[in-house]
Amino acid sequence: MARVLRGEVRWADLNPVRGREQAGLRPVLILSHDVFNERSGTVIAVALTSQEPAAGFPLTLESHAPGLPKRSWVKISQIRTLATERIGRRIATTAEEEVAQVLDGLYQIIG
Repeated sequence: MARVLRGEVRWADLNPVRGREQAGLRPVLILSHDVFNERSGTVIAVALTSQEPAAGFPLTLESHAPGLPKRSWVKISQIRTLATERIGRRIATTAEEEVAQVLDGLYQIIG
């Protein structure tokens, strides 16, 4: 598999899931650093959705990553550690500023 890089939006197989976790084959935004991704065999990512959410920031953030096939929101509260075997092809790459906003939202939730 090609190197998985921070800021990429990639397809990921999120099954199996429990409760209110995001399920199925869906886009995720990679948050973990490149070296971690390469050496650990896992990535830390957050799910994206095309369903307009009721909740705003810090729980969600509209993504403006060029290349996304439709309007999408990052579900900041849906953070997961995923084996690289679950990660598929790259869809888009988001700007560093957007990754920073997602990390800020995550910090507000767990900080």
